[in-house]
Amino acid sequence: MVLWIGIIYFLYILAKVYISTMEIGYVARAKQLKAVILDKESYKSAADYKISSERVAIVESLIDYIMFIFWVGFGLKWLDNLLQIDNTLLKSVLFVDIFIAINYIASLPTDIYTKFYLDKKYGFSKMTPKLFLGDMLKSAILFLIFGSLVIYAISYIILNFSSWWLWGFALVFAIILVVNLIYPTFIAPVFNKFTPLKDEELKESIEALMQKAGLKSSGIFTMDASKRDSRLNAYFGGLGSSKRVVLYDTLLKKLSSDELLAVLGHELGHFKHKDIIKNIITMGALLFLMFFIFGNLPESLFNEFGLYKTPYTIISFFLLLSPVVAFVFMPIMGYISRKNEYAADAYGSECVSEDVLANALEKLANENRSFPRSHPLYIFFYFTHPPLINRLQKLGKKYENSKDDLALQNECDNGL
Repeated sequence: MVLWIGIIYFLYILAKVYISTMEIGYVARAKQLKAVILDKESYKSAADYKISSERVAIVESLIDYIMFIFWVGFGLKWLDNLLQIDNTLLKSVLFVDIFIAINYIASLPTDIYTKFYLDKKYGFSKMTPKLFLGDMLKSAILFLIFGSLVIYAISYIILNFSSWWLWGFALVFAIILVVNLIYPTFIAPVFNKFTPLKDEELKESIEALMQKAGLKSSGIFTMDASKRDSRLNAYFGGLGSSKRVVLYDTLLKKLSSDELLAVLGHELGHFKHKDIIKNIITMGALLFLMFFIFGNLPESLFNEFGLYKTPYTIISFFLLLSPVVAFVFMPIMGYISRKNEYAADAYGSECVSEDVLANALEKLANENRSFPRSHPLYIFFYFTHPPLINRLQKLGKKYENSKDDLALQNECDNGL
């Protein structure tokens, strides 16, 4: 069993590295083609950023593999022997907290590199050491308080219920719903400042859009995203009566009122088509599967690693191996999500017009330096949105494939 787990994890890492490598090669070749959507300079810059980002992703995958070898090789056993505590619930909390902290420290170098070098090089990040440390401290405090409570609760369930995985799933799923409910009003303000939208005319237009879609919100707010990053975004946060419209301050500076309404119309399309509920159900189904798998691992597996089947070892295995399960189902979830995005685009274009939404998407791509071409395999696994060229073509934009485009596409198809 141990050998099979090692092989499966190795294949998982190998697949991630292979996909990133294919994407790097594809973007490097696509960079030489005629620029589409972006202007020539932004097109090349976006390609360079994409290549650099995927190189970082490869390093992150290798770090994940090193940490996996560390934990299954001797790390879990070492930590178990280190914590000589008789109280199983207390030991579970400390064990899992330390397990997560060590993994976080291992991922810190690439996070720092991305925020303080790569994103700054391409004009995105405005992060300062003070802000970075502040965010890290706030996140750590929130996790130590609420994360530890969740670990304690799951450990209690494991110790006291024979079908613990079913009750554990119910608890975690309920917590996810509660977090989504309170995120806009209790969690997000810990990291960002939210102020009511001051533009009354725009506010009235947004409220009219929401009324048409049948959405009630707790308000329309701007967020000081520019203190960390220059990218543009907007979202509907929360569930039920806590739902609020959040506009990045960077977005307000770059899009016209009509373009902003078209983008929000797209988001309202997700609400109108009940995509949020569908996503919650899909996420719940995947979470249920994970709890079923890890809740029925044989005790002999833990013994092969020199461990006992305890709440903290079960939770650690869950955290260590659940990304592998999620990776397998990513293409299915991505396919569903891409179909939903097309439908949301159609609704957003009805709110204003196809041209306005298309122009807004082009502006977002230029400002965020989103490279418009990707390898089919990368799209298959990672894209939750359709390629931007495809979205714009659906909205009536004309992008003719050149001979070079077709040749690159054929080369990728043959390479798959």
